[in-house]
Amino acid sequence: MTRPPVTSSRRSTLRRMGGLALLLQAPTQLLAGPGLATIVAVRIWPAQDYTRITIESDRPLVARHSLVSGPDRLVIDVDDLDLSPGLRELLGKVRADDPYIEGLRVGQNQPRVVRIVLDLKQAVAPQVFTLQPVAAYKHRLVLDLYPLQERDPLLALIREKEAAEKAAAQSVQDALGELIAKLDKPESTRPATSAPPAASAPVLIAQKPQTQTPPPASAASAPQVVPPPPLTKQQLDRLIVIALDPGHGGEDPGATGPSGLKEKDVVLAIGLKLRDRLDKHPNIRVMMTRDADFFVPLHERVRKARRVQADLFVSLHADAFFTPQARGASVFALSDGAASSAAARWMADRENAADLIGGVNTKVKDASVLRTLLDLSTTAQIKDSLKLGGEVLGQISRVGKLHKPRVEQAGFAVLKAPDIPSILVETAFISNPEEEAKLSSEAYQAQLVEAIATGISRYFAKNPPLARNRSLT
Repeated sequence: MTRPPVTSSRRSTLRRMGGLALLLQAPTQLLAGPGLATIVAVRIWPAQDYTRITIESDRPLVARHSLVSGPDRLVIDVDDLDLSPGLRELLGKVRADDPYIEGLRVGQNQPRVVRIVLDLKQAVAPQVFTLQPVAAYKHRLVLDLYPLQERDPLLALIREKEAAEKAAAQSVQDALGELIAKLDKPESTRPATSAPPAASAPVLIAQKPQTQTPPPASAASAPQVVPPPPLTKQQLDRLIVIALDPGHGGEDPGATGPSGLKEKDVVLAIGLKLRDRLDKHPNIRVMMTRDADFFVPLHERVRKARRVQADLFVSLHADAFFTPQARGASVFALSDGAASSAAARWMADRENAADLIGGVNTKVKDASVLRTLLDLSTTAQIKDSLKLGGEVLGQISRVGKLHKPRVEQAGFAVLKAPDIPSILVETAFISNPEEEAKLSSEAYQAQLVEAIATGISRYFAKNPPLARNRSLT
């Protein structure tokens, strides 16, 4: 077969066809218009504390936002962006249980400008900022939705304790009522084996207090909201508050094991189990710095513990190292100088980098004040932290291998609450395949929870908590 001669016009046609083929096979970022950013990923992290939206792109994004009322909406305009399938993925990421977002809309507002509209469930105080590339992330545009008014966490813990006490008392009263009903039955209806009550029986037949039926409310009268009674000094002092801090979360996964287990997931699971275990004590209530998969800055974890005037602070992590051979649990306290070992210093540096990965808004006015507060830790706090760490480490040693036989010390930012004994527990090396399997085991998690709870109990037995200085006004 004779091939046709390759003329200049044919050569030009082949070049155009080849260019079209390359264009069709090009990655998405090459298809974007000149100077336009390409969306790499979008994520939404809903939580009661706040909801975070992250838009990750291959170049920095510039955004402007405004709040609109009636109904409440947040409008965000993002420059140098075209509406793309990646950005439309935001629509499917809004969860029904999100405390702040009712719905979300995305559209091309102007050429090179994309508008995102958030329909809100409540009024919010938004923070919009950008993050530089770090770790596995490229450029990130972050939208944080905070409530207008932060709830009082200590009041919430005390009300929770009161509700549990009332439920327990009601359960006892109901059981007593059932017993009374059985004793009051006519003798003919009782089982043949039941003996008649003795004449001198204890006063079990006291009836429940009679509650008077309130008169029907007038149609014209509006319901009155009765505020909760103020807290008393006795209520505050009799409550032991423990701050549990599952490390990492949200944008910050922490370390990842050989099979893909994420540190943020396993320490949250252990933290929730430990909370349930400690809350069984009638005078203990647990405040968790996070109870779901969202990011909490290091200084915010400390601030949360101080807001509830916690008696203890326990941060939960899962170690990782360059080699899979490293193994064993560890307990750390704060150091007022040099770290107790090179490994402890390396561990503190790694954990202190969590803010860079998780994403902190450095423009918040209180950030510098909070960082200054973290440097006020006292020798007494470190001394008490070492006592707490020793008790917990002793109990963990009964569960499995220890990495070091004593409490280590280093400059962990999350342990710098100046007035709260604070420890960081590295539960095991998630980078070790055998220990990763243990961390994902319900049985091992239960043993670990029991060990930490017992260590805390032993610490309080020797070091009763001090009275709180909280103002009751």
